[in-house]
Amino acid sequence: MLKAVRNPLAFIAGRWTPHPRTVRRAALTALVMSVCIVITGGAVRLTGSGLGCETWPKCSDDSLVATTEMGWHGLIEFGNRMLTYVVSAAVGWTIVAARAAKPRRRGLTRLGWAQFWVVAGNGILGGITVLTELNPFIVAAHFLAATALITAATVTWQRTREGDEAPRPLVGVPLRRAVFGLTALTAALIVVGTGVTGSGKHAGDSSDIERMPFDWETITRVHSALAWAVVLATAAIWFALRRTEAPHAVRARARDLFAVLMAQGVIGYTQYALDEPELLVGVHLFGSALVWIFTLRLLLATRDRGPAPAPVDTPSPRDPAQSRAAERRTEPAPAS
Repeated sequence: MLKAVRNPLAFIAGRWTPHPRTVRRAALTALVMSVCIVITGGAVRLTGSGLGCETWPKCSDDSLVATTEMGWHGLIEFGNRMLTYVVSAAVGWTIVAARAAKPRRRGLTRLGWAQFWVVAGNGILGGITVLTELNPFIVAAHFLAATALITAATVTWQRTREGDEAPRPLVGVPLRRAVFGLTALTAALIVVGTGVTGSGKHAGDSSDIERMPFDWETITRVHSALAWAVVLATAAIWFALRRTEAPHAVRARARDLFAVLMAQGVIGYTQYALDEPELLVGVHLFGSALVWIFTLRLLLATRDRGPAPAPVDTPSPRDPAQSRAAERRTEPAPAS
């Protein structure tokens, strides 16, 4: 009993074996929730609700939760804080399901815990953004930490759908390097995107707070140039994959990424032409999460780790008294 209390995950794993489909669903739920927290965080900023809760960890000096006096800004900000607990629950489910899976896959459990620590760290970082009155660099770090959570969740989801064999390359070295370069370029695009928002008009609060010291037109052009570089690199990789007759799954990932980039580009240029309407900025933020997810999927598709382990049926533990009774029933009767 003491051992069970000390290690509740081992206690659950000894009594429950989830189907691999359950583990995959848990990982997918965590990924979906990691995108949702990015969207609600964007809603906080785009509605000027960044200081709807004026302090942290409480919503105000006198209240732990939002009150009617705080208005809808307080409600939006507090709602985003509460969603962190939903994300934590989804990540917790992933950790439990990964730990209880049989055969045991330690890598999956570690990835689940990586998500947990990112959520915990970003929660603290979110509090710092409030305490620093929405310092734009802290706000950008808060978003990038959310992107790190999406990264861990995407990798976890992919790992639930494949085995634990040593990675086997599915494309040649030049193409693998090209995909790695594309991933780095996409990461730079996302980082510069935080500078565009941080120096633009959506400061996250209705008051005149500090902005990033960049010329908005200049950094927007840098962001646009990086976006075009990512699009052209994706198109070139897609073309090369088709010419080299790479596996269908790899070509499909490149095609999907290109489609997402095209849609994201249309949204980006439209919001620029319309002077950053809040709704389109929010859609563009959602698009950035999708771009990163599809980039990671392409990167992970360039190698194979074998099929996912088959489900293992394990009998549930029985009460010792029931076991002894069953043994007595199966013992041969004494000779008369």
